[in-house]
Amino acid sequence: MKGSDRRLRILQVATSDLTGGAERSAVNLHRALRALGNDSWLAVGLKRSADPDVLEIPNELQRNAWVRWWTRLREDNAASLGRVRGTGRLTALLRDCGEPVRWMHGQLGIENFAFPGTGQLLDLPPVRPDILHCHNLHGGYFDLRALPRLSERVPTILNLRDAWLLSGHCAFSFECDRWKHGCGKCPDLALYPAVRRDATAYNWKRKREIFAQCRLFVTTPSQWLMDRVRESLLAPAIIESRVIPNGVDTSVFAPGEKAAARAELGIVPGARVLMIAANGIRSNVWKDFRALLEAIRFIGAAGDAGNVILFAVGETAPPEKVGAATIRFVPFLRDSASLARYYRAADIYVHAARIESFGNTLLEARACGLPAVATAVGGIPEHLNSLDCEHAARGVRLFPPGEATGLLTPPGDGEALARGVLFLFDHPELLRRLGENAIRDVNERFRVSLQAQRFLAWYREILAA
Repeated sequence: MKGSDRRLRILQVATSDLTGGAERSAVNLHRALRALGNDSWLAVGLKRSADPDVLEIPNELQRNAWVRWWTRLREDNAASLGRVRGTGRLTALLRDCGEPVRWMHGQLGIENFAFPGTGQLLDLPPVRPDILHCHNLHGGYFDLRALPRLSERVPTILNLRDAWLLSGHCAFSFECDRWKHGCGKCPDLALYPAVRRDATAYNWKRKREIFAQCRLFVTTPSQWLMDRVRESLLAPAIIESRVIPNGVDTSVFAPGEKAAARAELGIVPGARVLMIAANGIRSNVWKDFRALLEAIRFIGAAGDAGNVILFAVGETAPPEKVGAATIRFVPFLRDSASLARYYRAADIYVHAARIESFGNTLLEARACGLPAVATAVGGIPEHLNSLDCEHAARGVRLFPPGEATGLLTPPGDGEALARGVLFLFDHPELLRRLGENAIRDVNERFRVSLQAQRFLAWYREILAA
């Protein structure tokens, strides 16, 4: 068999196999690689599915007997322990007694790398993989200190979804640029992943020392994030880098009958429906709920807006009336088919973000024929073709009606977001055309099968070299 046709063996690594957007992206890529005739496995910190090719990293099995005993006690008696106040904290403390260094690091703000199962990663599949493809490595499951040995044994790709690997603790740092030269005196320890105390200078230096022992391949879904990588402590370790955008499973996220979707969701006829999907929308620091609320208030006050409903998927809360508009909060949906039903029922996807490396939900919405009005931040302008109109943000590339797939507005400006939505509501034929463009654009550029083909071509180049 020719090298270009050889069946490849790929081991991907991710936090879990059934959670948010980054994890869903990893699962979709895993399945697409397998559908293209390759051996693909997904190693995760927490396994939720029954897929035999999803392998759980045995971190807990590698811990000492004391820790395993208290962990098992907590899991087996979770209901009864929860009824007695303080027992949960007590059993957690007793469990921590078995790993005093790990506990002390947590108190000092030192990032936790004590995940002993990472050392067995390459032994989890039935055969040694050709490629190790790592997605998010934070989330409490991966020992970053294992990277030098792993990258020495197998070509290793880091698929960055955020900037945690570049910083002393946070996934994104907004205006702070300490990550470029060495963290310390952190302005916000609460940014995810939060730390108790400011050990960010130590964390940054430790990551730099780890990367100095590695030779890595790095990919990002946007040029915006890749530009950050090239200014970071990770840059000296990179053999080769490549921007490969995320893909979406168009067998699930696809156009459907709007009336049927609305009937299933109990939406009254004639309502104008907006949608946003994000885990913990109101408290999610990366999203801009303040600007979103300002936009809904402005839309609700518009006399000709009609009955406006915003479905906010990813939050458990009672409905909220904002002027004449209503926000209906929907708990986080793990099932992609259920999420697709909400996309199909909506008229416009509204995405208010303060920072975004790519924005997978924008792809999912457009794949279902839903135009997006979004803030022009991060990597979003690289894949959402903004309509050329008076409401568009400055400094982004603009497209005519035949190519546009939505509208980009200035970040932090709820009124501008609202005016963009109202403009599209006032031009229903244009709204319909943008939806058609969105479906075509996703199918031409962002299907997960295309993403898998791009990665396979890169894998083969790496192995050939």
